[in-house]
Amino acid sequence: MTIKIFSVAEMVAAEKAADASGHSYDQMMEIAGRSVAQAIVDRYDVTGRQIMVLVGPGNNGGDGLVAGRYLAEAGAEVVFYLFKPRDPAGDSNFARIQEMGLFHMNAAYDQRYRALRLRLRTVDIVVDGLLGTGVSRPIEGELAQLMRQVQAGLAERSTPATAEVSRPGLVNPTQLFPDPAGEVPPVVVAIDCPSGLNCDSGELDTLAFPADLTVTFAGAKRGHFRFPGAAACGELLIADIGIDPNLPEVRSVLLDLATADLARSLLPPRPLYGHKGTFGKVLIVAGSERYWGAPLLAGRAAYRVGVGLVAITLPKVVRPVVAAQLPEATYPLVPEPGDLGQATGRQILNYMGEYKALLVGPGLGEDPSLMQALLAGGKYPPLVIDADGLNALAGIAGWQKRLPPETILTPHPGEMARLMDVPLVKLKRQDRVAVAQEKAAEWRKIVVLKGAFTAVAAPDGRCTLIPFANPLLGTAGSGDVLAGVILGLLGQGVAPYEAAVLGAYLHGAAGQVAAAAVGKAGVLAGELADWLPEARRQLRTEPVALTTDEA
Repeated sequence: MTIKIFSVAEMVAAEKAADASGHSYDQMMEIAGRSVAQAIVDRYDVTGRQIMVLVGPGNNGGDGLVAGRYLAEAGAEVVFYLFKPRDPAGDSNFARIQEMGLFHMNAAYDQRYRALRLRLRTVDIVVDGLLGTGVSRPIEGELAQLMRQVQAGLAERSTPATAEVSRPGLVNPTQLFPDPAGEVPPVVVAIDCPSGLNCDSGELDTLAFPADLTVTFAGAKRGHFRFPGAAACGELLIADIGIDPNLPEVRSVLLDLATADLARSLLPPRPLYGHKGTFGKVLIVAGSERYWGAPLLAGRAAYRVGVGLVAITLPKVVRPVVAAQLPEATYPLVPEPGDLGQATGRQILNYMGEYKALLVGPGLGEDPSLMQALLAGGKYPPLVIDADGLNALAGIAGWQKRLPPETILTPHPGEMARLMDVPLVKLKRQDRVAVAQEKAAEWRKIVVLKGAFTAVAAPDGRCTLIPFANPLLGTAGSGDVLAGVILGLLGQGVAPYEAAVLGAYLHGAAGQVAAAAVGKAGVLAGELADWLPEARRQLRTEPVALTTDEA
């Protein structure tokens, strides 16, 4: 099943279309609230636990009423805190919690929010149902006062004054794990999005309180994957609330979310009768006297993702060092004694047809002559251009028309700015998804715009967002590994757009697996490549966690 990433306007249109087709708002609300409750029950023991549901005035508050009802039925002690009074005569969800005898409070009758603050000192879980996806301006007035009180109450729990008083004056300098003291702050679960998150821009109101878990509906929202808001979502779950994916208003949404199920469906087969020819032969053109490691990282990643044979064209001075560390590869001879240039480029054109895929660029250095020679023409196999290959393209007029339409470009923001000929600071202010889509269509190429939540865009308007934001991937050589992964998948016969999506997902998943084992810092790019087989194995057996948690 494809999961969409909606803008707020697209989500509103999809809900209206679903309601018009007979799947009512009430039905969607019931499923949404039940899904929130189920997510909480699956993660936390709610029996006898105190849960406060913050109920806003709109449908988001209605979802909260439904969720609280199901949590009460699961054995939790639930209290509802209403921002605005609700009339049971016109609100069936409010009427049902009254019928069940569940306790509720109205903010209008809570002088100085004393009851709210008192409850926040003891609750185990806070369910945030104040605001939905419609936030587009700063929060003001009475709602601002309420949210300020919630912020303060949560802050009290996270830094209790009594903790230091009870801590003994003893320090163990060899103890690696901190000794917990005082109270544990309550878990915060956001319905659809943390209140105060702009679900289009990712902007976060200063009054917002971050969630440990966010349960959103029908599809993700763009703001879930744009900072600073993305860091406030915690674990992100997407609940199906029965909106027909074949509705035109859903099908017209061009931004998809990469998931474990999608990645699993794209994995190339590994037949028992397979041999190195079955799994593809690929060529890497990379490296220079300054950059020895890039071709090694790309080649290692291509092998780790399952390709049959890797050939690496690199300068003679580099070859002994790289070959000693990657003896599984072959190393075509080059005509030039130093860095690769026009002569090597012309030679590659003659034997390029021997390979199922070609990667050009990692660590090539600043000389653009090799790329200029390659652009002279030929029958290209599926092609990936990365790093210095992209920098060379930026200086070649008309490069867009001289490469095959499904060439895969893998820029980080700095390389993207050079390709676009705009200042990096200007690029960073733009919506990176929109930039990737626009340039993929303009250049008629597949664009993999790297970074937290990498965007993969095709010339026909399709775009897939990769769900990983992991600081462990922010290390030298990580991009070379990604380029090698995509190359290795192309060599195994995966189509270019699908190889770019699957490659970026596996790269991110390897980072998740590594982080789970060793933490979010200190993994070298070569070690990241070595986690690829485990990521692929886990993908075959269980989903890789989708999270925006930056903790």
